[in-house]
Formats: sequence, structure tokens, C-alpha cells
Amino acid sequence: MPLNKSDLVNAVADSAELKKTEAEKAVRATFDTITKELKDHGAVTLVGFGTFTVSHRQARKGRNPKTQQVIDIPSKIVPKFRPGKSLVEAVAVKAPKKGGSKKK
Repeated sequence: MPLNKSDLVNAVADSAELKKTEAEKAVRATFDTITKELKDHGAVTLVGFGTFTVSHRQARKGRNPKTQQVIDIPSKIVPKFRPGKSLVEAVAVKAPKKGGSKKK
């Protein structure tokens, strides 16, 4: 089940032993700071966790799925997130080794 903002606030409050109002302020301030930096076309790097950046998406042609009419999709700036090595390793699930059991 996905973690929503309210669940995140509760988890931060419990983990950092903060009141929920303090945890909510901290979470909101974190999101606001990241958003502000990305609006200014900057980047936010949290070593081990990942990097938030913005990217320019080129204008392109698309197709309306209902009418099949070709439409112009304008260029725009979009947020991106690249996970850090520690985050990737923390969530990685090791695949079982190939070969299975040996027959006797």
C-alpha cells in the first residue's frame, strides 16, 4: 500500500520523536524547498538518496486516442528523480541464482 503525505508525517513524527504538527512543518518545508529549487531550474542532491532535477521535454506530435487526429504537444519543463546508490541498494531484491537444484 502506498505511503501518502499523512502517513509520511506520522512516520517522521514517530521516528524523530516529534509532535505531529512539528513533523508536518518539517515535511512541508522539505517539499517546499525542493519545489522552489526546481522551479528555479536548479537541482537538489541528497547524497545516498538521490537527485531531483528538471528536464526540458521537446515539443512533439501525438495522436488523440479517441479520434486518431494528430495533435501538437508543446514543449515543457518536467521534474525528474535519479535514485542514489544507497537507495537503489536498499530496495534491490536479489534474484535467485539460475540453475535450480541438481538432479541425481
